[in-house]
Amino acid sequence: MPQHTPEISETGQCTECNGADSLLATLVASGVEVCFANPGTSEMHFVSALDRIPGMRGVLCLFEGVATGAADGYARMTGKPACTLLHLGPGFANGMANLHNARKGQSPVVNVVGDHATYHVRYDAPLTSNVEGFAEAISHWVRRPRSPRTVALDAAEAVRAARVAPGQVATLILPADTAWLPAERPAPALEAPKPAPVFPDAIDAAAKALTNGKKTAILMRGSVLYGEGLNAAGCVAAKTGATLFCDTFTPRMRSGAGTPVVERLPYRGKDVLARLDEFEQLLLVGAEPPVSFFAYPGQESWLTPPHCAILTLAHPSEDGNAALIDLASSVDASPDCAMYPLDPPSLPGDGPLTAEAALRIVAALLPENAIVTDEGITSTLPYANLLATAAPHDYLALTGGAIGGILPLSTGAAVAAPDRKVVCLEGDGSAMYTVQALWTQARENLDVVTVLYANRSYAVLNQELKMVRAAAGGDKAVSLLDLHDPSLDWVRIAEGMGVEAVSVDTTQDFAEALRAALSAKGPRLIEAVI
Repeated sequence: MPQHTPEISETGQCTECNGADSLLATLVASGVEVCFANPGTSEMHFVSALDRIPGMRGVLCLFEGVATGAADGYARMTGKPACTLLHLGPGFANGMANLHNARKGQSPVVNVVGDHATYHVRYDAPLTSNVEGFAEAISHWVRRPRSPRTVALDAAEAVRAARVAPGQVATLILPADTAWLPAERPAPALEAPKPAPVFPDAIDAAAKALTNGKKTAILMRGSVLYGEGLNAAGCVAAKTGATLFCDTFTPRMRSGAGTPVVERLPYRGKDVLARLDEFEQLLLVGAEPPVSFFAYPGQESWLTPPHCAILTLAHPSEDGNAALIDLASSVDASPDCAMYPLDPPSLPGDGPLTAEAALRIVAALLPENAIVTDEGITSTLPYANLLATAAPHDYLALTGGAIGGILPLSTGAAVAAPDRKVVCLEGDGSAMYTVQALWTQARENLDVVTVLYANRSYAVLNQELKMVRAAAGGDKAVSLLDLHDPSLDWVRIAEGMGVEAVSVDTTQDFAEALRAALSAKGPRLIEAVI
């Protein structure tokens, strides 16, 4: 095949392109600036185009689940898509778990999946698979160009699809020959539709409900938890006596000092029912009514009490921020309302390290404007309220329940916000799903401090064993939930990936290690043995 050298203008536009050039230039023109990649043979022309088309940062990930999880974290912090570069059907399948989390987190993501050349598919080579079937299972939008001349427009449409509110997963399957053959010039960016405005009737109905004397809960999700609508929600609550809630696993929320009081729903369904029992009305803003994470014998799946009426101010695809501002005006709420004070918890006394003590120390030492990512589950969920009066920060949770999301999510968040410290709260069992993210953090010198809770167990599954009323766990059952014999050595694992690490098991040592990690730049890991 002859060498291909496109003509590149000062603006990065190529005038003699192959499909890969036109794809990459279109992505850049559409505002996609980062590619989290795990490429193979079918993607080599895309890889080569990175040297010819300016404006795209390539970030190598050693597992596809790291690439897709990093794209999720990047999107949550920027509001715009990165792209992933994945290798055929098996590569896409490896990334599906964290695409599931991205979909549940309403994150805009563009996947570029290389595939066999159009004429090669009929031979059923070893890596031939139903890529469309894999992609359609998890994507909102899927397309496979049949000609290099449509690649640019397909790429522009993929970005537009990803940016449809509140955020979608778009997958472009790129046959290898459509990447190497001559193509049309790059396509211009396509404008994505803005969030739909909320009907005035919905605002009027919400205002009437909030002033009818009934006790009201307001459940929020999406950009209202970190956008301009958040303060408006706080003022509405102060004026009307409503209580603000967010989902247990919310994609992103502004938290800490200077933010309104927003209570996170409990994890267990029975606890949600008990907490909402006092309310007569539930007003949804970008959220869906709460449901149980799993089904349990003898327990409800639908978690809104029967006596609690459900009203919707804004659907997820609608402009909840504007709706909350209008609602605040409708109920004549003051523009100033009570916020969490800056009052970090005190440091615990010396002694053996516990999960509560570790999060108390994190909250006490958290730097201003940090990004906290959380997959600590049993080690963090019971104590998350300790962060409420810490320094102001953004909080990102595991949205879809597919564990192994937070190390990659932290990686993408650090790429998106290089001037902010990322503090990752992770469990040892979850971390082993995507431990390769540490290598990418080291290679890119990302400013991530990982607190690795080492309880040597899938502790949440020990709870689930009882919750689903399975038979009492014997030796065989318990062994499937245990991480001893051998125990994971997180210092050696992290250092093998290029990340400085230390192991601690006392409160004093943990506080000292965290102070040192927060004062340094670049990735660090603290194994918190609890």
